[in-house]
Amino acid sequence: MSKNMQPRNSIAISEASVISSGTRECKTESARLMRLVRARRQANVLGVQIEALDMDRAVARVEGALNEHHKGYVCMIGVHGIMEAQRNRGLATAYADALITVPDGMPAVWVGQWQGHRKMQRVAGPDLMLEIFRRKEFAGYTHFFYGGKEGIAEELRASFRQRFPWARVVGTYTPPFRDLTREEEEDLVATVRDLKPDMIWVGISTPKQEQFMRRYLPRLETTLMFGVGAAFDFHTGRIQDCAEWIKRAGLQWMHRLIQDPRHLWRRYLRNNPLFLWQIALQLSGMRRYSTVKAPHAIEMTHSVSVDTTALRNTGSDA
Repeated sequence: MSKNMQPRNSIAISEASVISSGTRECKTESARLMRLVRARRQANVLGVQIEALDMDRAVARVEGALNEHHKGYVCMIGVHGIMEAQRNRGLATAYADALITVPDGMPAVWVGQWQGHRKMQRVAGPDLMLEIFRRKEFAGYTHFFYGGKEGIAEELRASFRQRFPWARVVGTYTPPFRDLTREEEEDLVATVRDLKPDMIWVGISTPKQEQFMRRYLPRLETTLMFGVGAAFDFHTGRIQDCAEWIKRAGLQWMHRLIQDPRHLWRRYLRNNPLFLWQIALQLSGMRRYSTVKAPHAIEMTHSVSVDTTALRNTGSDA
């Protein structure tokens, strides 16, 4: 036998070793990815998963995503969104597929703390927005404002330029109070493609803003989108903020209702009593609320499975 030749069963053993080794690597990678998914400490609030964050940890999550160019969107979740998700499967899916979910309201925080997340604190959309613009570590990133009534986004841009001279707001877009037409979609996509903002702040109402972000993120050349609801109105003075003790008491909704009863009374009457009833059932154990599985977690698992299959096929062809 030639010195350069190996016995056939030796070759088979070598191939089996490669396949086995590759399979172990893929299983290890799969386990690592799933650990990353599970590693986020989350509260289950009526089936909606909300990360157990405070302001510093929320800002750190945002900074990490920007540094790693991890494309995604950020949802601020309060009672209104939680109750809408019970009725709107599209909103529940949008929450599940968010890169970051933030507790925007004390009821979500109280539930999270009841479930053992002691460091979970309220992180409101307007507050997170202000914190990111204020911090110098974000000075190199660019911003784009989408939402508000006519002129509000431009007014906010001028205000933030004055307050934070280092902030770079590269553009604004005021959408109509309806779905975008195809021409308007293409105009928005082209505008964002030209400007390439790192962050897009979406100031429209729930559930529209969450479903908008989930639908348009793949088409827009940006890294992060934030659904911040009424933040544009807060930061231009159209909505007056309340004292911190009112927020901590979970009564900011009442302060908002006093300012705009005509538009908000129906929302609060419909959502607040039902939330209290359902959360009492959940916390007492009388009813369980299963969460919607995040599509990105399914995709990661599937991609690892595909990689394993491909490796096996490669090994058998050797």
